[in-house]
Amino acid sequence: MIDQDGRGPDPDEERGRKRRGVRALVYGLIALLVLVLLAAAGVVIVTQQLGSQVGRYPSVFAPIDPSSRPADSGGQTFLLIGTDSRSPDPTTGTDAAPDAVFGSQRSDVIMVATIAEDGQSASVVSIPRDSYVDIPGRGKNKVNAALAFGGPPLLIQTVEQLTAVHIDHYAVIDFAGFAQMTDAVGGIDVNVGQESERDGVVVPAGEQHLNGEQALVYVRERKSLPGGDLDRVRRQQAALRAFLEKALSSGTLSSPTGAYSLVDTVTRHVGVDDSLSNTGLAQLAVSMRDLRNSNVSFLTVPVTGTGMEGDQSVVYLNQTAGRDLWFAVNTDAVPQYVATRPQEQLSDTPR
Repeated sequence: MIDQDGRGPDPDEERGRKRRGVRALVYGLIALLVLVLLAAAGVVIVTQQLGSQVGRYPSVFAPIDPSSRPADSGGQTFLLIGTDSRSPDPTTGTDAAPDAVFGSQRSDVIMVATIAEDGQSASVVSIPRDSYVDIPGRGKNKVNAALAFGGPPLLIQTVEQLTAVHIDHYAVIDFAGFAQMTDAVGGIDVNVGQESERDGVVVPAGEQHLNGEQALVYVRERKSLPGGDLDRVRRQQAALRAFLEKALSSGTLSSPTGAYSLVDTVTRHVGVDDSLSNTGLAQLAVSMRDLRNSNVSFLTVPVTGTGMEGDQSVVYLNQTAGRDLWFAVNTDAVPQYVATRPQEQLSDTPR
């Protein structure tokens, strides 16, 4: 493809864009599977073999002063991130490179996933990576800078300060298995709002059945979308929703071999904090055995718009509306919240 100024693409820049785009996949997809999809396959995840494939990150909560943290609401809340890794190799799970530096990059995708205390409902709230927020000890900056400044502890502190939601666990997602996982369930069905194309792969507008390669194009697109990163966040959630719906309705998990194969793929690309043991994963799965895809709400934290801070393009959050959303998350009232604000839920046709 030729740029508007007549020059062809720089190979290094193209490779960099490709890696950055792939990093911005539905990282929350794989982590939410640990919370929802694996719950339906609870018999599988209890095995030591698969549980031990989930990478563990040590002591992410230890540096945080307990007195500074919000009260535990009783449910289970995960901070799900996708790191700004510069390596095409896995950085989480048992396939991670031995010298992978955890917490040294910015996070491209940030989601707060909460499972209600009764296990009957769940919510996934995306925080745009360019959200302009207070970072403890660092002043105002983009929220995704917290990971680079102070690793997982500072990112957790930042999100807890922003949301007043107690974070129970921390999950890091690797992009490497996304296409394989999509293909493992036979592809996903998405209503595409705007055609996208990359590297010769076209995803037309309209109702589409996407294989793994096409799904990557769908969730990677940003620049051609009117809302930029905000639209990409919605696409990521749409792919997540479609994946869960397909996996839970296709019979994959009703087959022991199918469930084992899918969970095996998932666990190779997930890392969680070391307080979540194999037993903890199994217990979480059992407690969520009645959760269904239709009871998972997908939202983005309310924003007032975008602007510039110095040379940085940032997203400004709506503090008043945000407080209402996070209060609903804290009180297991997200179903009631979205019932009165249906426009805030992920639409059936995001751009």
